[in-house]
Formats: sequence, C-alpha cells, structure tokens
Amino acid sequence: MWHFIGHLQSNKAKYAVRLFDLIHSVDSLKLARELDKQSRKINKIQEILIQVNISEEASKSGVSVNDTLRLLKDISRLENLSVKGLMTMPPFFNAPEKARPYFTALRKLRDQIKMEAISNISMDELSMGMTGDFETAIEEGATLVRIGTAIFGARQY
Repeated sequence: MWHFIGHLQSNKAKYAVRLFDLIHSVDSLKLARELDKQSRKINKIQEILIQVNISEEASKSGVSVNDTLRLLKDISRLENLSVKGLMTMPPFFNAPEKARPYFTALRKLRDQIKMEAISNISMDELSMGMTGDFETAIEEGATLVRIGTAIFGARQY
C-alpha cells in the first residue's frame, strides 16, 4: 500500500490518485473535489485522511479544528472519496512528551467525529507521530506513524 504524505496541490491530484492508495493530507474542499473528480475518471474510490492543523501554526497546512466537522460533512457527499481518519503534525519538540497534548487533542477530535456517525466517513486511522515522538503518538492512539528518519537517516539540506 502506497501512502502520499505531504502537501498536495489540486493540480497534482490526477497523479496522486493514480499512484497512491491513501492520501494523508487533504485539508480543503477544493482539493477533495479535485481528488473526487480524478478518482471518478479512473473508477477508483480514493482513501484519504483529513489533515488537521491541531497546533494552529501558520506555517503548517491543515484544516482548523473548528472547521473539521464541516469539511467532513461536505466531503462525505463525494462519491469517489472515502475518509479513513485524521492526520496531524504537532510542533517540533526535542522532548516527545511535549507533543502528547496535540496527539490527545486529535484523538479526542476523532472520538467526537465518530459520535456524529457521518455516512461515508470512518475514523479508523490516526496518522500522527514521527521518528522522535512516535511512541507517545502510539500511546495516544496513532495507527499510522511516519518514521522515515529512523529508517533513512536525517535529511541533508
């Protein structure tokens, strides 16, 4: 299973739906509509995660916590998308415990969304945690973690 992680521009949606099984970073209705359109063209139901800017950092992508439910309700009407859960990127900390409140907040948001029982929306996945804090993320309910640095080493810029 191939996952797309990172910011996705609408004009790249046609490539993403052809290459990836799960897209982690849907944060707008505009992007969702384009993914739905491109998925329809190839008769595919594209699985996605909604990226939530849980830390409210201006430098990060993602829908605000307050707008997440509305976005999910809008996306639930798109026939070629299937929402599988949520994704977030907390602020970077050298101490994993400092990321815990952000992971907890995403889990609680997921639980609130589950209670809404929105059709075509499942909240089975929580994509949160990276090499430095994945253990804390798992303790808070992460089902998907991003540990590229642990596998490939630090990036050279």
